[in-house]
Amino acid sequence: MKHDLKDTTFIIPVRIESEDRLRNVITTCCFLLEKFHTTVIVKEVDTKSVFEEEAFPQIAEYVEGFTNNLLHVFEQSDDPVFYRMRYLNEMLAVSTTEVVVNYDCDVLLPVSSYLRAKDMIVDGPCDMVYPYGFGNWQKQVHADDELVSEFLSNDCDFNILEKKSNDYDAQYGHVQFISKQSYMDAGMENENFRGSSPEDKERFHRFTTLGYNVGRIRDWVYHLEHSRGPNSWPNSVQGNPYMQENFALWERLEKMDREELKEYYDTAPYQKKYKDAEVLVDEKGYIKKYHVHS
Repeated sequence: MKHDLKDTTFIIPVRIESEDRLRNVITTCCFLLEKFHTTVIVKEVDTKSVFEEEAFPQIAEYVEGFTNNLLHVFEQSDDPVFYRMRYLNEMLAVSTTEVVVNYDCDVLLPVSSYLRAKDMIVDGPCDMVYPYGFGNWQKQVHADDELVSEFLSNDCDFNILEKKSNDYDAQYGHVQFISKQSYMDAGMENENFRGSSPEDKERFHRFTTLGYNVGRIRDWVYHLEHSRGPNSWPNSVQGNPYMQENFALWERLEKMDREELKEYYDTAPYQKKYKDAEVLVDEKGYIKKYHVHS
């Protein structure tokens, strides 16, 4: 049975740098497309498209008739730093639904959490929803091909994932359901952060400081574990060379009051390029392609 999330778009930035990350992307896309009538946008940035060559055929084999509601966009780049905030903004700007989901490609939730989070925005009163509890509400899933195949072949039974999982901390990352209008009005993603950074904490701080209604669902988030590439480490030694600048920016933003924060985001230069974003949709309203002016 597919559930109605037609008023929701999942935006997923990816760089598939390992076999386990490839498995995770395939698993999450299969889950979303099999369980929901919804729109999924995958923005892949890399030297070549691993998604098109290896993930797309396996998703097509698992999910019938999914092509209308999955848009894969590839950008060729040899930049070692994964500029997640820009890629999210591009997908956000062209989304045509009331709800947009900032979605990590390694994350799964119980079906009820997706539906409830969407309703909390569409029916009110929330602008943003964290669909998992704060604290010890993460299941770290140490998956392999056999476990994932069993999960997908058994109607996505989460008890199967429990067999190789342990409890862990969850706070502000993973996934957020957000009103598109509120997301845009609040300044989108901050493109002054580059690569992995404290953007998850900053996003929560910004929405609450600016007076938006932020909700949370006390249920599990399942994180499919993966090896750590350069863009997965929160420090400049192993990964992001911009980390020092990112933390300096976060410390400055954290001290701003409501009016200062609003002024900062209202005048952020990066937002201008998204005013004239072009998007082509088919007769059913699904996005076929998009273009954002640089």
